[in-house]
Amino acid sequence: MLLMRPFKHPSASELAIERVLYAWSDSIRLDIVRHLARVEAATCGELDGGRPKSTVSHHFKVLREAGLVLTENAGTIHMNKLRRADIESRFPGLLAAILAQDAIKEQQ
Repeated sequence: MLLMRPFKHPSASELAIERVLYAWSDSIRLDIVRHLARVEAATCGELDGGRPKSTVSHHFKVLREAGLVLTENAGTIHMNKLRRADIESRFPGLLAAILAQDAIKEQQ
């Protein structure tokens, strides 16, 4: 049986604004965060948008290292969750402000 190694995630106190903003600066990563904000959890396959696995892996690594996404192994599947509470505790209101941009764009 093949066991997948767990992913490393920074603690909430280790979240750095520079890394968070960098992670959000890419439209693919921002789309992943937007999707995760609407669901409890999603697999990498649900979030890949038809992109190559290597590209998606890179984007998830950036999101994990920034502390935005929690990735857990569920058998052979990676389940991803938005670390909403950790982001809010470290940067109150920031996630809501980023996600509110979607509503503004829809109204235009």
